[in-house]
Amino acid sequence: MTEYRKDGNYERPILTMNGIAMLLLLLAMIAAEGLGIVAMRGGFARIAIFLGVAIVFVAAGFYMLQPNEAAVITLFGSYLGTDRAPGLRWTLPWNTRRRLSLRARNHNIDTLKVNDKRGNPVEIAAVVVWRVADTAQALFDVEDFEHFVKVQSESALRHVATGYNYDTGEEHDPHEVTLRAGAEIVADALRAELQARVQLAGVKIEEAKLTHLAYAPEIAGAMLRRQQAEAVIAARAKIVTGAVSMVEMALKSLSEKNVVELDDERRAAMVSNLMVVLCSDRDAQPVVNTGTLYN
Repeated sequence: MTEYRKDGNYERPILTMNGIAMLLLLLAMIAAEGLGIVAMRGGFARIAIFLGVAIVFVAAGFYMLQPNEAAVITLFGSYLGTDRAPGLRWTLPWNTRRRLSLRARNHNIDTLKVNDKRGNPVEIAAVVVWRVADTAQALFDVEDFEHFVKVQSESALRHVATGYNYDTGEEHDPHEVTLRAGAEIVADALRAELQARVQLAGVKIEEAKLTHLAYAPEIAGAMLRRQQAEAVIAARAKIVTGAVSMVEMALKSLSEKNVVELDDERRAAMVSNLMVVLCSDRDAQPVVNTGTLYN
């Protein structure tokens, strides 16, 4: 690669002519040719031949560029430069012009099945927005830059996906980045990884985003049950924490207002009843106690 760069085969500008000016010159020569033919004087024969050759020469050098388009100019296989000026342009007719789009392009990476950091199979897909930045590298450094971007995109997505867990586990670091919770960070990592891979082709990665993320079908059911269990446990823990706080507040309020005097046994019975009422999945059925806690 170093030797290749020393050869100078990277994008460089080339000086081309304004096509409008050359078009006016062409029209003037055509008009002169027509007037000469009408006059048909003896000395005009040689001039007519010269003008005819000049007309063909000028007419063969025109080409047109749209905005965000470039023309790579070569001469007998040697790279001369790249013209990025939009509009009607003119160059020597023996120069070969190859137009190349510089517009942003989308590449949808099909859903891939990969293993995350824990080894769980997951399905992942992404979309990549890219554009050609260096036309010489795009045409001369790789065989087909579009296919090159496609292959490298899939490879980069596989490599990035294996570096993260799909989701947090039972014992996890609260600052851990996962595929599901850290989509933006994962997308930035994918963009950086892909940019390093396609630099050879003169391509710039504008954006990379995940479009699909799920467990593989063979483990999706088990992982769903695990997530549901974790959600139930988290909800139960929150309910118990709130119930303890409410019971403590109730006992404190009863004691401060001297509503009733409770010994340890009655206090324990009240705490038990309140915890059952507050933590139960169903509405508690009231029972009127007409007896006593003591025999």
